[in-house]
Amino acid sequence: MTTIKKLTTPLTYDQIKNLRAGDQVSITGVIYSARDAAHKNMVDALKENHPLPIDLEGQVIYYAGPTPAKPGKVIGSCGPTTSGRMDAFSPEMMEQGLKGMIGKGPRSKAVIESMKKNGAVYFAAIGGAAALIADTIKKVDIVAYEELGPEAIRRMEVTDYPCIVAVDSEGNDLYQIGVEKYRVID
Repeated sequence: MTTIKKLTTPLTYDQIKNLRAGDQVSITGVIYSARDAAHKNMVDALKENHPLPIDLEGQVIYYAGPTPAKPGKVIGSCGPTTSGRMDAFSPEMMEQGLKGMIGKGPRSKAVIESMKKNGAVYFAAIGGAAALIADTIKKVDIVAYEELGPEAIRRMEVTDYPCIVAVDSEGNDLYQIGVEKYRVID
């Protein structure tokens, strides 16, 4: 039987150091959604010595642009976008205290090195399960960059949001480990 590790946000050093690539986790607490346009705005704000619209210390950013909510729901479909689109911005976000990122697909070497340096973790969301993921989101508020529409930063309260540790704080990368495990050499 697989053990699912329960995490609460904001993430702490003790939570992060005990996670390993391949661990199944469920997250409860506040996470933020932000995609590439919001990340660019945040990096630009830092370059201009302006404060960020959210305090990133210990926080988790979910790389998603949700669809509008249907009647009776707090959010529409909310699946992950390709994380590589945020790679140019992620090291700077981790320097500001970001401890978790949720998305899909592998990360660059520079992002993984920054994760090791800053004690952060990358979670893979369950692809194709956007409606299921949306059911774990209990409350949503736009907190910054409303003009970006679906790419605005949203504060989302989640309960038992399911994901997998794709890259742990030591740099162990499930995308590499998984390939090596099943590689056949003739």
